[in-house]
Amino acid sequence: MPRRRSAEPLLQLLQSHPVVDLPAIRSALGSVSVMTAFRYLRQVPYRRSYNHNGRYYTLHDPSRYDRFGLCSSGNIHFSVDGSLRNTVRRLVHEAAAGATHRELQDRLRLRVHNTLADLVRDGEVDRERLVEVYVYFHTDPIVRGEQVQRRQELMAASAAEAEAEVTDAVIIEVLLTLLRHPGAKAVDVMRRLHGHSPPITTGQVRNVYQRYDLDNLEEKGGFSNC
Repeated sequence: MPRRRSAEPLLQLLQSHPVVDLPAIRSALGSVSVMTAFRYLRQVPYRRSYNHNGRYYTLHDPSRYDRFGLCSSGNIHFSVDGSLRNTVRRLVHEAAAGATHRELQDRLRLRVHNTLADLVRDGEVDRERLVEVYVYFHTDPIVRGEQVQRRQELMAASAAEAEAEVTDAVIIEVLLTLLRHPGAKAVDVMRRLHGHSPPITTGQVRNVYQRYDLDNLEEKGGFSNC
């Protein structure tokens, strides 16, 4: 009669190492086959890494994950959901304002373009282009509506902040333009700065004019040609 193996060595391995691979699992079980190793894995709580093609394994312990259901060991990443696809779908569905690829990439620390495309194709998430960027939303109309509204509010607040923010770099560009074109009005400066990278908004130019009273500069004996 063949000797029955226990999953206890596998559990001990996972408890003593934050991350293991399949060769280590097979060795802990007595150099078993791949199929046998997977059979024993089904007896213990574990998760495969959602990067590195699922090569690595870790003990599934809910207390290990952050508030987004993620945990990492170096550059090896795990999710409470297991697969990358399930993780991306959940994060999109839970996001109060939906999620962009950049936001998901920063959160998961890898590109998820293909995963998002698959989810959109299969009708598991929705996608909408807002101000030249795709945002991914829940497919439920009510949840999606709330997410879109929140995203639009965030984008409006961000635009207002960018419009009002005047950095030293913006001030320098406006003043250099005035040195080259004395007496130019704010609208003239804005036209000459069109295409500047990063963009300089009309609001920023106007704020510089107001801050330094540039509309009355000539009256104060300001900039002049040499």
